[in-house]
Amino acid sequence: MTLPKRIFLVLTFFLPLCTFAQTPEFATPDLYIPNTMDEWQKQRKSIRETLIKIMGDLPPRPKKSAVRLLKGEDKGTYRVEKFAFENGAGALVPGYFLTPKNGKSKHPAIFYCHWHGGNYDLGKQEIFTTHHTPQIPAQVLTDLGYAVMVIDAYGFGERSGKGPGGPQETGPAEELSASKYELWMGRSLWAMMVRDDLMALDYLFSRPEIDSTRVAVTGISMGATRSWWLMALDERIKTGVAVDCLTRYEELIAEQKLKAHGIYYFVPGFLKYFDTEAVISLIAPRPILFMTGDQDDGSPVSGIKKIEEAVQKVYNLNQASENFQSIIYPHTGHVYTADMWDKMTKWMGVHLK
Repeated sequence: MTLPKRIFLVLTFFLPLCTFAQTPEFATPDLYIPNTMDEWQKQRKSIRETLIKIMGDLPPRPKKSAVRLLKGEDKGTYRVEKFAFENGAGALVPGYFLTPKNGKSKHPAIFYCHWHGGNYDLGKQEIFTTHHTPQIPAQVLTDLGYAVMVIDAYGFGERSGKGPGGPQETGPAEELSASKYELWMGRSLWAMMVRDDLMALDYLFSRPEIDSTRVAVTGISMGATRSWWLMALDERIKTGVAVDCLTRYEELIAEQKLKAHGIYYFVPGFLKYFDTEAVISLIAPRPILFMTGDQDDGSPVSGIKKIEEAVQKVYNLNQASENFQSIIYPHTGHVYTADMWDKMTKWMGVHLK
């Protein structure tokens, strides 16, 4: 065979096969939005049941968390209690509960979800810093009259070095080992992280200092995704604000941005049933605000637009169109801007006060 013929065969036969192997086609089922509320309630129930199913074989969540109070500290304008609880899956979950010293007996409350950012040593300590927020969350939120709760997620803060690899394995290596372990157990690391959050919320709702009708969630990045998953799964949460992680997964794949998210984040089987808009639709009609930069690699704008279109229809059906808001910031990356912070506090003021 002559050289030109060989080149022709490569170009016309083998090259297309290689291209196909690298970019397989798939189609995530579209979110079905019926025309009546009765039909939607049935569809909503089905989505939630599917979501819980794909989270995997999770240990039963105790009806009452066995929480140990470790110490208390006066911070001047607020008080901090450190606590810990056993999650029933071999892990001790440490956290903080902050209460304003404003003389009131009941406070609206915010469950604060810390971010990832590769800052495994930070975790719950995030609320006492301006590591990536324009102001110190603990001080600002308690000054505004909110009780605040935060816990360390798997592999973060005091839970660093507590994974399957032992105390010498921390950071990305620990996260990878923990993900492998949970897959062997028939569940995802993400599902176990959300389960811990739900257990912490159970404890938050049991505290006599809070008004259980006025509880919100918020966070940036991983904390944002934790926030909207929690609202989808827990009807007790009244409102939320999610910053910098409104990601539609089909567009994440199409734009080759899977590397923008860590292994902890992925739930097996998710795209067989639906994409992000289905999870967020479960929040309706409760109010939620999303804020995302248009240069954020982890949240392609093309996907945000599709989420907005679908979820807005669900809110319209619930006659609560104003309760779903999504703001895309131009020329902005994966950051928490001063304007985002201002909008977050104002949103909480409107929907919790």
